[in-house]
Amino acid sequence: MADHAEDLDKKEETLIEKPAEKVHGDHDSSSSASSESDSEKKVKSKPASSPTSVKDKISRLFGREKPVHQVFGGGKPADVFLWRNKKISAAVLGGATAVWVLFELLEYHLLTLVCHILILALAILFLWSNATTFINKSPPRIPEVRLSEEPFRQVAAAVRFEINRALALLREIASGRDLKKFLAVVSGLWFFSILGSYCNFLTLFYITFVLLHTLPVLYEKYEDKIDSFAQKAMIEIRKKYAVFDEKVLSKIPRGPSKDKKRA
Repeated sequence: MADHAEDLDKKEETLIEKPAEKVHGDHDSSSSASSESDSEKKVKSKPASSPTSVKDKISRLFGREKPVHQVFGGGKPADVFLWRNKKISAAVLGGATAVWVLFELLEYHLLTLVCHILILALAILFLWSNATTFINKSPPRIPEVRLSEEPFRQVAAAVRFEINRALALLREIASGRDLKKFLAVVSGLWFFSILGSYCNFLTLFYITFVLLHTLPVLYEKYEDKIDSFAQKAMIEIRKKYAVFDEKVLSKIPRGPSKDKKRA
């Protein structure tokens, strides 16, 4: 009888242990599942490399930090150059093309054009003012135009500042302190001298005007591709310049530096 009672006690203990094991097993499986779900959430919550971060890694052309629209001032001129309003941009470009055709292809002179426009405008207004007495209509309202002094002062101050800065730069280059600036300025002047032998000032101005209306909008559209290509090109140019500087430029005698002159 005692053995039988012991067997019954053991069966009861095993029956009590099995549900406890199931509870622990379910708890472990749920904790593992929750840990897996948490890890999946962490993986999902980690942001992938966004295109903005990739764009930030690309060094912008000429060290630019602002958008292209702000580089051009962010006002109406920037809207015209970047074709924000296609009608106005097309009208400006068409007007510049018409002026170039008149003066370059048709060989029309500026003074002749201005005189003809004034003759036509004065004749129309004069005849219109006298004809109103016969047709019983009001005469044309000719606005009174007066130019203020402030815009001219601002333009003159800006021109004076740029001329002084250019003269200071030329003086610094002529003193023999910076060989890099000297080579850049000489090569630029040589390029413009060759360009000036093939076209006159008006054609050069028109080409510059057309480029200002085409290159910025194309650059804004393909900004990332152009910047990455320019970055690779600048790396190669710096390598070539380092070799050229080591073999040629470093052997050229230079003028005294500013620190030595001050001493």
